[in-house]
Amino acid sequence: MKSSHLTAIGGAVSAIIPLSAAAQGKDLRPNFVIMIADDCSYYDWGCYGNKDAITPNIDELAEHSMKFNRCFQQAPMSSPTRHALYTGIYPVKSGAYPNHTYVYDNVKSFVQYFAPEGYRTALLGKQHVAPASVFAYEYLGSYSDGRKSEEHLNYDRLEKFIDSTGNSPFFLVVASNEPHSPWTVGDTSQWDPNEITVPQGYVDTPETRRDLVNYYAEINFFDKQVGRILCILEDKRVADNTVFVLLSEQGNSFPFAKWTCYKNGLQSAMLIRWPGVAKEGSQSDALVEYVDIVPTLIDIAGLSIVPLQTDGKSFKKVLSGEQTTHKRYSFGIQTSRGIIQGPQYYGIRSVKDGRYDYIINFTPEVAFKNTVTTQTEDNGGFWRSWIREAEAGNEFARRRVEKYQYRPTEELYDMLNDPWEMNNLADDPAFQEKKAELRAALATWMQQQGDQGQATEMDALPHLLKNMGKDKKR
Repeated sequence: MKSSHLTAIGGAVSAIIPLSAAAQGKDLRPNFVIMIADDCSYYDWGCYGNKDAITPNIDELAEHSMKFNRCFQQAPMSSPTRHALYTGIYPVKSGAYPNHTYVYDNVKSFVQYFAPEGYRTALLGKQHVAPASVFAYEYLGSYSDGRKSEEHLNYDRLEKFIDSTGNSPFFLVVASNEPHSPWTVGDTSQWDPNEITVPQGYVDTPETRRDLVNYYAEINFFDKQVGRILCILEDKRVADNTVFVLLSEQGNSFPFAKWTCYKNGLQSAMLIRWPGVAKEGSQSDALVEYVDIVPTLIDIAGLSIVPLQTDGKSFKKVLSGEQTTHKRYSFGIQTSRGIIQGPQYYGIRSVKDGRYDYIINFTPEVAFKNTVTTQTEDNGGFWRSWIREAEAGNEFARRRVEKYQYRPTEELYDMLNDPWEMNNLADDPAFQEKKAELRAALATWMQQQGDQGQATEMDALPHLLKNMGKDKKR
């Protein structure tokens, strides 16, 4: 069941407040806010089609924004994908390809681009990037009482930061920890587990339904955070001169999303509100990536930065309606070496052209594993219920359990007709030309990035350990 009204944050996006800043001599360059969820699948917001989602603030924001239907991040794990987002550089080239990692010292982030141009740069919430010399933003604090408190984001410090900017524009990242597992906050009573729709790619068990409800409750909690941030911008009379970017990050921790290069692991929801420029309630099918976001905001701000050390490119003209297309391909990487309870190694690379998804698994002989596959009966995880169904003769459960752990070297999917990527076309004679095209594009990109495939994967731990002592703070 869904609430038909806005939840307890004092309303969502209100009307634009007229500017009087010009008369006060204020710098009229736009402010920028990037707000990012944590382990949230793009299809689990109401505006992206989930009928069980209770996301009124996000849905109303979509009515004032451009909604992107083909936005992809670079890695299905928080740390690599955030490094790519903040720097505009793909993971191997930046150095941030294992999880809990660091970029090279010579890499630039949004701080090095915007701060010298007079912008105040800050981050509120989850960091998960390093070193501090590259990400030298003003840190506004993490959660007020541990990772899973009821307050989480320090809204008071955010308000004080905006008040302190004076005549300066700001570039702010608000990084939530919702709906990252464990799913322990939010009001689960809003759903009846027996009435929700279990996604097509999941095995329908009571445990799956229970965990989906817990997960949806955290998304609803995140939705309230979105509403609160939007209200603060309005109350501070900066909303009308702020470009607001809302991202879902990589997919959730159910199988075939986070830790994988499948569509549902790399595709991200993205709403961009740019008052007076991006058409309200519009949608774009342009293929864009997280590495494109910082170059786009640099372009919007009118900064003339040479050289701009990013792999991404601006999609400002998509936002303004001057263009409907952007990129031909999107590239992804998963380095499983070093993840919690993961395999010794399991490297994955992918390329997507908006319709087809080509994936290569470097070591198909190795079983893929992570914190999901190591669930036990004692901790009550849904994965054990999938295995139980498979062992009881449920053929669909057997196929899903097997595919999550054992995959072929090559995979090819039609994302339009097979959004849950269940039908591998890699060996289908009718798709050999498409496979060859995407394989060649992926090989070219890997060469450009200095990505040596399995050799790069094996270097992940030495690379991570070599950088561990650089910065304990972040």
